[in-house]
Amino acid sequence: MNEVINDIDIAICGAGPVGQALALLLHQQGVPANRIALFDAKTSVQAQQDARSIALSYGSQQLLQKARCWPIKATRIGEIHVSRRGHFGRSLIKAEEYGVPALGYVARYGDIVTPMEIALQQAAIRIHRPVLVQEITEADDHVRLHLQHTESGQSSTVSANMLVQAEGGTFSDQSVRHQHHDYQQTAIIAHVLCDQRLAERAFERFTEQGPLALLPQEDGYALVWCVRPATAQQLMALDEPAFRLALQQAFGGRLGTFTATSSRVSYPLGLNAQPQATARIVSIGNAAQTLHPVAGQGLNLGLRDSFVLATCLSQNRDQPDRALQQFLTQRQTDRRLTIRLTDSMARLFASSPDGSLTQILLGLGLGTLDICSGAKKILAEQMMYGWRS
Repeated sequence: MNEVINDIDIAICGAGPVGQALALLLHQQGVPANRIALFDAKTSVQAQQDARSIALSYGSQQLLQKARCWPIKATRIGEIHVSRRGHFGRSLIKAEEYGVPALGYVARYGDIVTPMEIALQQAAIRIHRPVLVQEITEADDHVRLHLQHTESGQSSTVSANMLVQAEGGTFSDQSVRHQHHDYQQTAIIAHVLCDQRLAERAFERFTEQGPLALLPQEDGYALVWCVRPATAQQLMALDEPAFRLALQQAFGGRLGTFTATSSRVSYPLGLNAQPQATARIVSIGNAAQTLHPVAGQGLNLGLRDSFVLATCLSQNRDQPDRALQQFLTQRQTDRRLTIRLTDSMARLFASSPDGSLTQILLGLGLGTLDICSGAKKILAEQMMYGWRS
């Protein structure tokens, strides 16, 4: 066989936070900048203007510090109040109880990727955008990407020693993977204001139809409201005053009166996961596991993927197949536990009607959790750091 001299060592499909963090960490661990390349369908302006709200755990903040792209514009989460709407029992998790400056942070997507792109430019790591990866061909000694440059309409090919899939899309756009479950829930996303805001306190309230999260952000809260599809259609059709009233009824008066909401977007929710690798291709982040947003673990799990993969690849640069199998082994427990946690919470708290024995027991469980420091610490550390072996 003729020797193939690859254009680059590591191609990363997807220049979101997970892909960019991987590139920065690889470079810090000795991979030359000109041997790494990222490919993304969005323009830089589109990425930086993306106003979606993202929950970053304290552990993710530490990883972004290691990647030298922190600080970012973000709101601190000092407390998380977990409750069941209309039921006895709640749990309050505080950063001070665990000796950390924050349980996490809330930031807009654009505010996360902007400092990351600056760090990539300073490191001379190139992002090819906007391009579409039309086809991927894996051979014994390389992976070939067939690209279409959307602005010029031209096509090109790039060969790499290995490929990392870091662009997963949303649940409704994905092909079915090994672990697949449609929760029959839709998330409604908006930014809301209220007249009795509690600074730095996040809320996770479980309703009959699904979790309702309010994350402190800037002058108000990032809302993630999970409901059944038919209810979501009704809520999306409401004018702003009617929507605020519906939100008030679902959440209660703990924050006073909701006074304003931004425009709303919605998307269907499901679990779709299949961590896998071939000899030269591996998936991370949303491309490996798409989760329910309860507890805000999706991006955080993906950033942990990036950190471990960067270490495995830098230690086995000439043996990509060994590096990828080592990566799968090291990530197995954290991925499995995080998927199980979010899947169980999404199913249990919305699987039975208000007033049922199941809901009463769940409410009591939240109350018990608040007085059982050992169990609460396990949950808090899983949310902040994931599983650490």
